[in-house]
Amino acid sequence: MASQTGKSVRCGLCPKACLIPPGHSGECRVRVNLDGKLQALTYGHPCAVHVDPMEKKPLFHFFPGAPVLSLGAAGCNFHCKHCQNADISQANPEDIPGFDLMPSDLPALAGKHGCRHVAYTYNEPLVGYEYLLDCCLAARGAGLRNVLVSNGYINPKPLAALAPYLDAANIDIKGFSDAFYREVCDGTLAPVLRTVTQLKAAGVHVEVTNLVIPTLNDSDAMLDELCAWMRDQAGPETPLHFSRFFPQFRMIHLPPTPIETLLRARERARLAGLKHVYVGNAEVPDGENTFCAGCGKRLVVRQRYLVTENHVTHGGTCPACGKRVFGVWP
Repeated sequence: MASQTGKSVRCGLCPKACLIPPGHSGECRVRVNLDGKLQALTYGHPCAVHVDPMEKKPLFHFFPGAPVLSLGAAGCNFHCKHCQNADISQANPEDIPGFDLMPSDLPALAGKHGCRHVAYTYNEPLVGYEYLLDCCLAARGAGLRNVLVSNGYINPKPLAALAPYLDAANIDIKGFSDAFYREVCDGTLAPVLRTVTQLKAAGVHVEVTNLVIPTLNDSDAMLDELCAWMRDQAGPETPLHFSRFFPQFRMIHLPPTPIETLLRARERARLAGLKHVYVGNAEVPDGENTFCAGCGKRLVVRQRYLVTENHVTHGGTCPACGKRVFGVWP
């Protein structure tokens, strides 16, 4: 994932392809050129370790309600102006206190907290790729499932090496235009879309989140393009989570997303043919409940992160009509 040019090293992990001089890091702040080799300063040193419900990722069609050991570290290869975790994602690793947690210690920690799943989340886990991969290997070896929560900004080759050890992923599609990605996130759209389709092709359970930001990515045209792409490329049953924006970081001048906008987004997604559309960070009727794509029966009822009803059969089907429900069910 790296090539050397003189004393500088070009990183091959993500599409930014940073050319990193000796002693310096790339845009993610994590990957440092030490003696002509790239090393991730966050290896074995997450700064956030918590037990979350699966719904917080959000993953609604993958072991609903299950506790998941969640860890994250400093750094990100995006610089989103609205980042909700900017205190770690935009920080230098040496400035953030953390924990010592080697991959080999992960299964025991998960077992201590009754977790059969591990999520790599909070910052952008892909920038600490070596640690992420080793943790996935250790978790999978202990019979645990791996969950990735990511911006999806990675090159195909390292993703291909990681995908066999991932069980589920929630990928952010932040806005359906290159202009939005460049101006708001300091990235580009196409690699993110490629990540979604590559993970799907590899058999990873994928769900997608779109944070709806007033005036920036909430037009009918942009929403329709996103939904059409989801239907045609990710598949109509791939869950799409519309999430409510609140002023954060460098985007405190915009108001929270109006509820009407979220309802409009959900309606347009359904009209486009998407079968599982959710609304998060907002109190919306049936915003986070799961319905059968066949007969419409309410299958899973949620109150925020709490699953209060789950009627999906042990075989993963609707008890009313027998249709297979998209996802991975206990």
